[in-house]
Amino acid sequence: MKEANRTLLSKRQTLSEKVFNELKEAIIKGDLPQGCKITEDEIAKQYGISRGPLREAIRELEGLRLLDRKPRAGVRVVTLTHTMMEEIYTVREALEGMSARLAATRMSESEINELQQLLISHQNTIDQSQGKEYFQREGDLDFHFRIAQASNNQWLMDLLSSELYQLLRMCRHRSSQTPERPVRALQEHQQITEAIANHDPELAELLMRRHISGAWKIVKTLLEKEEDKA
Repeated sequence: MKEANRTLLSKRQTLSEKVFNELKEAIIKGDLPQGCKITEDEIAKQYGISRGPLREAIRELEGLRLLDRKPRAGVRVVTLTHTMMEEIYTVREALEGMSARLAATRMSESEINELQQLLISHQNTIDQSQGKEYFQREGDLDFHFRIAQASNNQWLMDLLSSELYQLLRMCRHRSSQTPERPVRALQEHQQITEAIANHDPELAELLMRRHISGAWKIVKTLLEKEEDKA
């Protein structure tokens, strides 16, 4: 009986993890639009799961602040307002700038080589999309995640790898939709990597801050255009 219960629990966790990951990516990529209501019946039917595992996934997504629960309004996908995004980019510029500075002093030659190889794979992705797409997968395949980990500063790693990370991915996906941004972003990543490879912390931080500031300018312009239309 105990073994059967463990198997059932394991299966439930697997279902919950699966729907959690799929919903997370749908939110980040905008397939589930900002502000849209999450209806348990519809989601459970769409993914072919019971409400138990679905509710576990929803709780996790709330913990990452990708879903927002409010009294009488239910659960909705987070809406990144102009103010919220500006604050995120301000924090991001400071934290990731410091990460790049530390990475330039702490990354080993083998780690730098791995980072360079990662950018080669990113170049291939951009080429395949004819320069129209540069959406990095989560974790070790994400350039910014790699830099945060390379800082070897636990506070920075925790701040940039927790709930803020998923909100940042939403912001970055938005800016990546702008024509010519994918190619430009890759070029800037290559410049940052070169500064790190040369163990130049001041330049690495400057380039990272400039990179993120440029992304915010793009997003800010998009937001202003949307506000004008509204």
